[in-house]
Amino acid sequence: MKTTGKKNIVILLNLLLFSVISATAQDVTTVDAASEEISENLDLEAVASLFGDAKDLEEFEQKLNDPEIQISNLDLNEDEYVDYLRVVETAENDTHLIAIQAVLGDDIFQDVATIEVEKNADGEAQVQVVGDVYLYGPDYIVEPVYVYRPVIFSIFWRPFYRPYRSVFYWGYYPRYFRKWRPFHVHTYRRNVHVHINVRHTYHRTSLRYSSTAVRIHTNVRRNDYAVRYPNRSYNARVAGVNKANGTKKRAVGVNQADGDKYRAAGVNKANGTKKRAAGVNKADGTKKRVAGVNQADGDKYRAAGVKKADGTTKKVAGVNKANGTKKRVASVSNPDGSKKTVAVKTKADGSKRAVAVNKNADGSRTVKTAGKKSTRGKNNARSKTKKKSRSANKKKKS
Repeated sequence: MKTTGKKNIVILLNLLLFSVISATAQDVTTVDAASEEISENLDLEAVASLFGDAKDLEEFEQKLNDPEIQISNLDLNEDEYVDYLRVVETAENDTHLIAIQAVLGDDIFQDVATIEVEKNADGEAQVQVVGDVYLYGPDYIVEPVYVYRPVIFSIFWRPFYRPYRSVFYWGYYPRYFRKWRPFHVHTYRRNVHVHINVRHTYHRTSLRYSSTAVRIHTNVRRNDYAVRYPNRSYNARVAGVNKANGTKKRAVGVNQADGDKYRAAGVNKANGTKKRAAGVNKADGTKKRVAGVNQADGDKYRAAGVKKADGTTKKVAGVNKANGTKKRVASVSNPDGSKKTVAVKTKADGSKRAVAVNKNADGSRTVKTAGKKSTRGKNNARSKTKKKSRSANKKKKS
């Protein structure tokens, strides 16, 4: 009995362990480098916060790659592990530029962001964290305002200061570093905010202060991954389309049968706004055209359900073909709720007349031909006259 009880306990423990591992695995996902969300996998406010609280650049690099706080969620090389971020600095007079670079392979590095520190005319240090254009697009700049002077500033302008350069590379990492798998972007953004020092403030701007930093960036810039995969750049991932209110919307990339992408078309409407061109799948798998599209014979497809001046709706199925005939019969609503059907009638001599068939409330129909009066009233009158004469003849005979 004791042996059986121990076995049951062991089984229960194994089941619990399996459930915990499964739950953890469900919260982990591979971040696709071709995703438009890739720029959201390294929060530049968190980077600015770490920089302001670090005593030097070596400690800053350690915090960037600390597996306990997981500031980064980038997996650019898609090996299912978050990339190591190295720190490389260059300086000129009162300007320091710190490049953050992802280590992606043997001698393959990609700039992720830069931190630009420069003294202004008043001797105050200004800091800007600039996202690399390949990942973040143009003018993605975070400007932190620290509540106290960062300790790291005290070493930047010391005599004989030597710019920092990380000694780590692909396959050679510090002892504290261990690889971890990237999380879904929503999970990452929820967790990373815990590590942002809220006593500092962070502003978004599109104005880059230091022209010197832009120039000396070329001394340390690495763009190996962008050169290899230009189709994964920010501009390729995200297309900004102007909406009617002047804001931007994202273009949708849709997979075609051959695996390529096509974008949803923005078509100008009469009022200057955009509408999308819709290609709709038919039952046989082919495409049908949308309203206002030329057919092979030069005719137009029209959309059904067009509002009339009186507010009622008519179907615009009756469209003139190239030879002047109608493709479809148009069913039009009358103000009294009855329907009439409009078509073109070809006579024996080749001439044509427009024919309208009214469906009356009592279910009867009245045929009207253009240029002629209704035949319904005359026919009824004649039939009534014939009936009266017949009844009168019967009375005389009797």
